[in-house]
Amino acid sequence: MKIAIVTGASGNLGQAVIRKFIAGGYEVIGTTIPNDPVAVDFPATSFEKVVVNLMDEADSEKFVAGVISKYGTVDAAILTVGGFAMGKISDTSSSDIMKQYKLNFETAYHVARPVFTQMMKQNRGRIFIIGSKPGLSAENGKGMVAYGLAKSLIFRLAELMNGEAKGKNVVTSVVVPSTIDTPQNRQAMPDADTGKWVKPEDIANIIYYHSSDESGVLRETILKVYNNA
Repeated sequence: MKIAIVTGASGNLGQAVIRKFIAGGYEVIGTTIPNDPVAVDFPATSFEKVVVNLMDEADSEKFVAGVISKYGTVDAAILTVGGFAMGKISDTSSSDIMKQYKLNFETAYHVARPVFTQMMKQNRGRIFIIGSKPGLSAENGKGMVAYGLAKSLIFRLAELMNGEAKGKNVVTSVVVPSTIDTPQNRQAMPDADTGKWVKPEDIANIIYYHSSDESGVLRETILKVYNNA
């Protein structure tokens, strides 16, 4: 049995990823935030929900250690937690940047670090972190300064992890979606052309493929899942 960790199990993308990996025969351990109002309902035979404060490094490390102690391995980790904020440079304070840093970088790093350490020991594994267009390119980050800066660190982290893992079967990929087709985005942008958006299920399919043996020759992947955007 293969083991996958999915952070943000109550989110639209997180739930799509969980469904895909369960269908592929994985045992999935998904994280939710304390007092999460969204119900997460998957078969207990294939899914375990754990409440974790991902902004707390010790709590995150305890969570990963618990997974390793129970299952002995981590084959894939898909880190979907993050958040968005608008703001030009003139409107963005250091504290605004720090909030986005904590929400988008620390929540990923607190899990990626112990998972990466375990994967290096077992000499196999795939980590997927959700990036963004503003994080990939400053040109796309105008008016989203704090968010773009925080997300840009995801790409540097992946580069550093892939550098350390050179010669081993451990790969960290950054998934860069365009606008994701979710009920929340449809409500926020009622006049948008949703046909250009990308569905959570399509992103989940891409992630699942890149965690499979068929993609084993790929290294240092940035997965641009843009659809027609």
